[in-house]
Amino acid sequence: MIRQPIVAILGHVDHGKTTLLDKIRGSTVANKEAGAITQHSGASEIPIATIKNVCGDLLEKMKLDVEIPGLLFLDSPGHEAFTAIRKRGSSIADLAILIIDINEGFQPQTDESLNFLKEFKTPFIVAANKIDRIAGWVSYPDECFSISLEKQPEHVRERVEEMTYRLIGQISERGFDCERFDRVKDFKKEIAVVPVSGQTGEGISELLMMLTGLGQNFLKDKLEVNNKMGEGSILEVKEFTGLGTTIDVILYNGEISKDDYLVAGGKEPVVTKIRALLKPKPLKEIRVEKDFDHVEKAVAASGIKIAAPGLENAIAGSPVKFVKTKEEAERERKIMERECTKLEFDKAGDGVILRADTLGSLEALIHMLKQRDIPVKKAEVGPVVKRDLVEAEAIKDRYTKVIFAFNVKTVESDKIPIFQSDVIYTIFENYDKWVVEEKERVRKEKLSQITLPAKVKILKGFVFRQKDPAVVGVEILEGTLKCNVRLKKDKKTVGDVKQIQKDNENVHEANVGERVAVSIDGGNVGRNIKEGDELLVVICNNDLKLLQELSMDTKLAEESL
Repeated sequence: MIRQPIVAILGHVDHGKTTLLDKIRGSTVANKEAGAITQHSGASEIPIATIKNVCGDLLEKMKLDVEIPGLLFLDSPGHEAFTAIRKRGSSIADLAILIIDINEGFQPQTDESLNFLKEFKTPFIVAANKIDRIAGWVSYPDECFSISLEKQPEHVRERVEEMTYRLIGQISERGFDCERFDRVKDFKKEIAVVPVSGQTGEGISELLMMLTGLGQNFLKDKLEVNNKMGEGSILEVKEFTGLGTTIDVILYNGEISKDDYLVAGGKEPVVTKIRALLKPKPLKEIRVEKDFDHVEKAVAASGIKIAAPGLENAIAGSPVKFVKTKEEAERERKIMERECTKLEFDKAGDGVILRADTLGSLEALIHMLKQRDIPVKKAEVGPVVKRDLVEAEAIKDRYTKVIFAFNVKTVESDKIPIFQSDVIYTIFENYDKWVVEEKERVRKEKLSQITLPAKVKILKGFVFRQKDPAVVGVEILEGTLKCNVRLKKDKKTVGDVKQIQKDNENVHEANVGERVAVSIDGGNVGRNIKEGDELLVVICNNDLKLLQELSMDTKLAEESL
């Protein structure tokens, strides 16, 4: 029996991966994604009947006797946070589509995805997406690219040619021979570039034709399914209503049955018995589907949701093996104990607390925090609970005394900031904004508690009272003058500022260049102060240290000690 090829869809964020897949399966998953960006890995089965319907007579023109039962697509997040998830997708794929916005060309995650394909030696096709956004392009929905191109004005055809070969040049610079799909002479040596539009459907028939042809002609031996027990990879670990913790698995070899034992990689290898196998209907996306078919058996290659006790300890990205007996399961557990990948991070006493809907999401959060040098105290799947608030209370650093909650429910808290969103980088945008605001609040709080340095000059002709208290007009030469500060001249104290008036109104402070009237308790014009004198605000060592902490100019403060 020949199984369907597993096709990973990779590329930069917002280059149209899910939109293109939506067009193929006739769904609207992209519109339902938080922030219109994929946040989890998913899988969709495209039956061969759908492929033949979309391709029309293209498969006949290729004289292709199609034996594969369809294609199993893996959709991966494009955002930089989801590096581990993209790598996971490319490692288990038979084929891949590298989607590139033809208008933007290579971007950071495009290069990253290409490196994963190189690392795992995964054959791939390039989908040059968003041809409908080329200036002057006239769309012909669901038409072949070749036919749509023929109908375009000459200047548009020239522009398409120019942009396609600019992209081909970028791919060639990265060490691959490539050519537009209809000009490829040897598919074993050249990468095919298929111009498409995920919005209008143009070019999708040729894309599916190319994938079917490559899978059929070059992967046939690899796609033969034997009768041995199943092998797979865990895409996600997540809660499912009524079933508790489940795992979304890509079964890439063999077959599995309900009541088989599974051995999955985790904090410690998980050994458990399958309670339910749930299969999404054809053309449905496993990560968003709510209505599954309960099946007794599943055969590779397929995306399958599995319910079983103890799966909360499984780790996304880990291998999963299926066996018939407890003895076989124990043997596999020992092997996996040596091989399985664990979710690891350096635990810090003063780190942030993470909560997410899946372990794959936790991986992404930890990855982003590591890039920012933000320590992590705890990372767990599930909603924020009161225990998290208690643990956060013990954190001393105000900027890590927070909780990040991705796509999970939270509890209310007046004391602990909780950053919650179903878009992962919105959490970080909100956190960054909060940090800026918090630092400014702390800065203002510290400034309100210290004496700021200032230098003032007593103006000639503006002595309003000589003493008890002295009232004189001054100009602020440097710094900020506030009430209740002590003034000195030539290192000798002359009195305390009790009141500041500007335009006959009392004010709390006066800044550089302003002329105000001040009352100086202890000042005596003609005795310890006179017109033209320059006076300094008295600063203590603690004030100087705080000013240094706030990165403020301390030259005047040092002079005022």
